Amino acid sequence: MKKLVFAATASLLMGNLAQAQSSVTIYGILDTGYVGGNVRSATVASNGAQSKNTVSLIGQNAESSSRLGFKGLEDLGGGASAFFTVEVQLYPQDSIVSGAANTGFFNRQTFLGLRKNGIGEGALGLQYTPIFKAALVTDPGNLNNITGNLIYASTQGVGSTSASSTAIGFTARTANTLSFKIDNFYGFTASGIYAINNKNQSQTTTPTTVTGGNINANGWGLAVDYTYQKFYITAAYQALKQQTTAITSITDSAAWTNATANTGTLPNATGNALNVKDNQLYIAGTYDSGILKAYAQYLTRKATSSLSPNYYLGRSAEQVGVRGLITPTSEGWASAGLGRSQKWGLDHLLLTLMAFS
Repeated sequence: MKKLVFAATASLLMGNLAQAQSSVTIYGILDTGYVGGNVRSATVASNGAQSKNTVSLIGQNAESSSRLGFKGLEDLGGGASAFFTVEVQLYPQDSIVSGAANTGFFNRQTFLGLRKNGIGEGALGLQYTPIFKAALVTDPGNLNNITGNLIYASTQGVGSTSASSTAIGFTARTANTLSFKIDNFYGFTASGIYAINNKNQSQTTTPTTVTGGNINANGWGLAVDYTYQKFYITAAYQALKQQTTAITSITDSAAWTNATANTGTLPNATGNALNVKDNQLYIAGTYDSGILKAYAQYLTRKATSSLSPNYYLGRSAEQVGVRGLITPTSEGWASAGLGRSQKWGLDHLLLTLMAFS
């Protein structure tokens, strides 16, 4: 009797799925292999000594971040559909980092949305930013993790609760985000995000600091692109802000806003950056000749303390590249870039040349 009931239930479910034309796709990447190299410190001691580290290990995520993902689509009829994406970070080398287990559930895309044919779509959750989506289709290296890309520099930079993943170049994902995308109209498409995470809490005052009050992490972003035959051009802008404490002076703020807290040549933050306005702009284009695809990219970013404009980190970069088939099943690509970073009025030039197949 139990078998008959189960069979009837299963048949009913399968019938509903077939009628609704539902689908779930499972995908993923596992990136592991040998990693070796030498790293020299950018800081030279007064006696001329310079630290040097040699890396030799079976590593992970050297080219792409390992992940497991699930995508679902539910046809609601009348040209409408619901969709979702859930991604989990994978750690093939070691699931324990700094003595703590990596769950991977909280650092990649997780969102739910609705789509209407001919109009567009909207989604809620942890999602890619407009600049990341634009760079994904206009970067010759497809935003891999190989060192040398001046647009997608994978070293961690300014972070906040509204930016679950960020790099020196730009913020890749934002949490608590509403996104939209308009369907293609005469070659044009437009998209955007709005992220918000507000909380009020009691305020505590001491003779030197004021903590508590409004905790506010929010931001927005817009992108537009145009396709004409073999040409593609896109522009994206995003502005993020984190105001975490009601601080009354620079000396009371997070270490990131103090000039003595960071002596590196690139705009890296030591820990989470607080009380920061982060503005990012990306413009890029491609031309596909059928044999080779040419790329041109421009990126600028400036993160400024909301307490004083004298404390800021800035970065800009230009990069060009080509990509094409070497054999029917393999591609090769090359790129060259020139970048500039600024920190409290100090300028640094960056140059990179890359070629891979």
